Amino acid sequence: MAARRSFAEKKINGSLSEINVTPLVDVMLVLLIIFMVTAPMMKSGMKVNLPVAKAQEIKKIDDVVVSITPDRYVYVNKVNTNINLLQDSLKNLFAGRDQKVVYLEADSSVPYGYVVQVLDTIKGAGIEKVGVIVAPKKTKKP
Repeated sequence: MAARRSFAEKKINGSLSEINVTPLVDVMLVLLIIFMVTAPMMKSGMKVNLPVAKAQEIKKIDDVVVSITPDRYVYVNKVNTNINLLQDSLKNLFAGRDQKVVYLEADSSVPYGYVVQVLDTIKGAGIEKVGVIVAPKKTKKP
């Protein structure tokens, strides 16, 4: 009985040296489930269905890429930009640069008139060269 009493007294009067990790494990499991569910929902880039053309492949693009998504959102280097602010943002990007080159990629479902409007805005920013990015045409192998 003395052993039981000393254990009870130790628990009540002294500090408990064990840490209960059950709540910590519960919280960590909930966070793990939240991250597993939300990670696939995050987009890494824009989904643009490029038109197909017979063209040479560009090895490396160091300059600015303007993208137009199917829902007519305009991105400058994967940053969403309003078409009304596109001209100013391009002028800021190219301030102090000698050569001004922009690559334009647009989804094939975007109306031609909207692409021309974006192209006109790019030219209005003082860009000398505009390249159009297309998907390479697949050739059948014999």
